[in-house]
Amino acid sequence: MWQFWQRFIHPGHLNRQGVMGMNRRNIAYIGRYNPRRLFPLVDDKLKTKRLALAAGVKVPELLGVIDSQHDVRRLAQLVREAPGFCLKPAKGAGGKGILVIIREQGGLYYKTSGQTLTLAELQRHVSNILAGLFSLGGASDVALIEGLIRADPVFDGYTYEGVPDARVIVFRGFPVMAMMRLSTAESQGKANLHQGAVGVGLGISSGQAVRAVQHDHPVRLHPDTGKDLLGLKVPQWGELLKIAGDCYEMSGLGYLGADLVLDQQRGPVLLELNARPGLSIQIANHQGLLPRLRRIESLENTDRLTTEQRLDYAREHFR
Repeated sequence: MWQFWQRFIHPGHLNRQGVMGMNRRNIAYIGRYNPRRLFPLVDDKLKTKRLALAAGVKVPELLGVIDSQHDVRRLAQLVREAPGFCLKPAKGAGGKGILVIIREQGGLYYKTSGQTLTLAELQRHVSNILAGLFSLGGASDVALIEGLIRADPVFDGYTYEGVPDARVIVFRGFPVMAMMRLSTAESQGKANLHQGAVGVGLGISSGQAVRAVQHDHPVRLHPDTGKDLLGLKVPQWGELLKIAGDCYEMSGLGYLGADLVLDQQRGPVLLELNARPGLSIQIANHQGLLPRLRRIESLENTDRLTTEQRLDYAREHFR
């Protein structure tokens, strides 16, 4: 992100605009507000899921867990009744290792792109997950099999093949900045900005699009569908923000990224939490995070506030 800003704007101007860099994020916010002992709760998606379920937060349905090579053969049994499913590494990052299957027909498993895989190929993918091919630091891992999330029809045309997700930065329980991540053909159906997905900045007060970028450059139309990205407005925005705000007390992390999706049947669902959320959200919103973070730091007795009170404050001050 820094290289993009540096080409066009003097560093002093960035500082005056409140743009936060990686060093400040790591030292002043992650290091100060996120106890390291809590990192495993969010670095492991299975632990996050169990934590969320205990707190009454909606998460994707867990169809099964495979934690040994011997159990890889159970895969077909675990997904037999599922109309679609998602395979993911518990300790993966950046969308690596996630495989989405929308249906099975005639012994073949169909991806969103229409490409087919055999059961043997799916089992090989699970074996790679267990071996740590996609995990942080290459550590041995477990494979999660989750029920398929089906995006709310309101997002038709705003995304290519994949399910769009919302990233909300939460600081001391206050949602301070948000964006939608929309998959493209370039990102191969994944909502990952580094792989070519589109980031759409959202107003905290409304869930309405304020700006859109791809590869850090402003765009107005989705590159594959031609949809006007600035027409995007996320429904059930208040409920989505509440789930994000609840993740503060649920996890104990003072500075976090909450990733959520809007399922057409279940509404807002928490996908995962991130103790080290990236900074590209500032580009998508064309605003720096620091003024918002400092405003929250200036408040007294914030731990006495309810989630609803924190949300009301955020929606009033971070439009």
